[in-house]
Amino acid sequence: MKKKKQDVSSKRWLKEHFDDHYVQQAKKLGRRSRASFKIEEIQQKDGIIRSGDVVVDLGAAPGGWSEYAIQQVGHEGRVIACDILHMESIHHVEFLQGDFTNNDVFEQLLTLIGEESVDVILSDMAPNLSGNAVIDQSRSMMLVELALDMCYKVLKAQGTFVVKAFQGQDFDPFLYQLRQQFKMVKIRKPDSSRARSKEVYLVATCFIGQ
Repeated sequence: MKKKKQDVSSKRWLKEHFDDHYVQQAKKLGRRSRASFKIEEIQQKDGIIRSGDVVVDLGAAPGGWSEYAIQQVGHEGRVIACDILHMESIHHVEFLQGDFTNNDVFEQLLTLIGEESVDVILSDMAPNLSGNAVIDQSRSMMLVELALDMCYKVLKAQGTFVVKAFQGQDFDPFLYQLRQQFKMVKIRKPDSSRARSKEVYLVATCFIGQ
């Protein structure tokens, strides 16, 4: 019975996915994923990425955000991407494949970034969903906290942090924490985010740090 419900749910998701306006637009425009519309909308509203910036993209695969970011930073900037999944190469984007929650991978990413201070950290990371809201929320917040930890390591003063978070019991405490570290924090729900999804994007600017 459980498998039958999963099959029905999977078929429903696939139909919704392929009928989705932004999926169709991404395919039409040759973009890697519908997620590129999310970062594009955030950029248009908040101007988070500038020419010459150094950008770190966490949870990058299949590359929609990195593809957009490299266009914004131009030849003088850098985009360093990381994901546990394989990502087809993008011209001028430096990619590390590995599990960001693994300490060795985390250290490899720090080495790849090098001595440069980072202007923008982007995180579109999300856990594999179990269907259990409490477990999924906990896993999501662990990724969000790790992304914030990366800010403490490499983000320059006045830098920007954009992170996907799921609304739930741990959301407000994290939002409070973020507001202690950044001068301004906005909550964005891009039009391209599915309406039923609890995902939002926290756009934190002007990093204060510890």
